[in-house]
Amino acid sequence: MHLIADAILLAVRSHGEHGAVARPFTRDHGVQPGYVRGGHSRRLRPILQPANALRGEWRARTDEQLAALTVELLHSRAPLFAEPLPAVALDWLTVLTAAALPEAQPYPRLYDALGGVLDAIEAAPSARGWAGSVARYELLLLAELGFGLDLSACVATGATDDLAFVSPKSGGAVSRGAAAGYEARLFPLPPFLCEGGSASGDEVIAALAITGHFLARDIMIDRRREGLAARERLLARLQRAIA
Repeated sequence: MHLIADAILLAVRSHGEHGAVARPFTRDHGVQPGYVRGGHSRRLRPILQPANALRGEWRARTDEQLAALTVELLHSRAPLFAEPLPAVALDWLTVLTAAALPEAQPYPRLYDALGGVLDAIEAAPSARGWAGSVARYELLLLAELGFGLDLSACVATGATDDLAFVSPKSGGAVSRGAAAGYEARLFPLPPFLCEGGSASGDEVIAALAITGHFLARDIMIDRRREGLAARERLLARLQRAIA
């Protein structure tokens, strides 16, 4: 195996006394873990920061062997970790992606979307500029992994207009008329999830309630459930920031 690719670093953990195992996410080759010699050195610690953009070179004698990985920093997002709200957003996005994606499977749409959300967090002066993108990214991740929500038509009637709710069981949209009498059992559907555009603070929180339900039910299960603590920290800060 010999691979050179740009990547977004999702996670890193200690391995041995001085090394580290990193999990970069590449566009065309998916998540490609590798062993970084000296990963805890003063020189490499700032590079091996989740959410950083890297250029990696992986080498291994066989596909089954953990590759040796050397990294070059393309763009550092480390300064964002000094700001409480961006820090928890980057933490959740990288934790989610690392936990959800299988290794060596390409997800180019997710790679592009994750890069876009990270860029938006870096560029926006406040959460109002990027919070809705987090919900859209979660929605895309569910779809890419086979758990997509159908928000194009009412699951009960097939109608495509006046869609106002989402079923927590089927993940399908429900029209206002079909939901009559059952509204309390359904999630309100924020228009921006279907139509795009900007969203109010309440709409973002409503969207995150929908995606959070399905992530917890279908993706962040078993040992991956621990990662949901990062999402709870993000929600708590978002509710204060965009209320």
